[in-house]
Amino acid sequence: MKKRYNIAVIPGDGTGPEVVAEGIKALEAVSRRSSMEFSFEEIPIGGELYLKEGILLPDKVIEGLRSADAVLLGAIGHPEVKPGILEREILLRLRFELDLYINLRPVTLLPGVKTPLRDKGPRDIDFVVIRENTEGLYAGGGGFFKKGTPDEIAIQDSITTRKGVERCLRYAYDLCRRRNKAKTLTLCGKSNVLLFESDLWVRAFEELHASYPDIAVQYQNVDALCMWMIKNPERYDVIVTNNIFGDIITDIGAAIQGGLGISAGGNINPEGTAIFEPIGGSAPKYKGLNLINPLAAILSAQMMLEHLGEPDAATILLEAVKTAVKNDIKALEAGKMGFGTREVGDLVAGYISGIKPQP
Repeated sequence: MKKRYNIAVIPGDGTGPEVVAEGIKALEAVSRRSSMEFSFEEIPIGGELYLKEGILLPDKVIEGLRSADAVLLGAIGHPEVKPGILEREILLRLRFELDLYINLRPVTLLPGVKTPLRDKGPRDIDFVVIRENTEGLYAGGGGFFKKGTPDEIAIQDSITTRKGVERCLRYAYDLCRRRNKAKTLTLCGKSNVLLFESDLWVRAFEELHASYPDIAVQYQNVDALCMWMIKNPERYDVIVTNNIFGDIITDIGAAIQGGLGISAGGNINPEGTAIFEPIGGSAPKYKGLNLINPLAAILSAQMMLEHLGEPDAATILLEAVKTAVKNDIKALEAGKMGFGTREVGDLVAGYISGIKPQP
């Protein structure tokens, strides 16, 4: 009997439903080649539902997500909804309610993909960024004083806890050990300015290192790390950092690995559920045109398989993406792939199934 996984699907807004459909197509192709099967339950939250019914994220949806084996998310974002509403009340609330304290971002240059970095190839760009996902500036309070006057003050607090820092660091050490590559963990901070927060991160980092003597460690300030990610990305294996720095450096990672069209990520509670998604936005201008690149969503499904403990299936899917990128897809930008969104999904599914796609 095949093992069955219950996957919650949030297609979301804009091109989200289009790319998620191709991620599901890839998973179904993997299922036909393996001893697993998937049950998909669609959850229609996002900008469209909010505009029609004023609904953001009902409690019953959160409870349903807790019982899912994993969640596949398209994108949340709608041009007719004021910025901040969907982000705070859906995306951030999901992180906090489900305690998705790990944001996991592989930065891997696939063969055949162009990087803007001169003389760098797949051997040079292959690292992972682990971003603390529930604290820092995203969880902090704040407000205005004398708003709209010449004396206006804006306050934005950052919250850092020992528990939050330590569990993120422990996950990073464990992942670095499992990757078993350079076995080097880099802590990214700003210890010369953010004295208190950085001090907590550095102390916890050094204390935990005693339990991981096989892992080499290094510390870098975020400004220097941004420079070295571009100049010498090969020096990195696993990077761990706080919420706001991780938000910034993962976009650099996306750029050097070929762009948002191929960049996937996971929001993970290692003891609970996890949400996997392409890290780009909803791209509403491409909605319904069959032009958007679905590879990031397909690679999100690949990350999901790894998280579910299905490494063989994850490898099959990854190799299919590599083959399609190397042999068929002309570019990663929307409208320049040489194929439509659905056709790229067909290519990947064909390679998964062992069928050579027709030109």
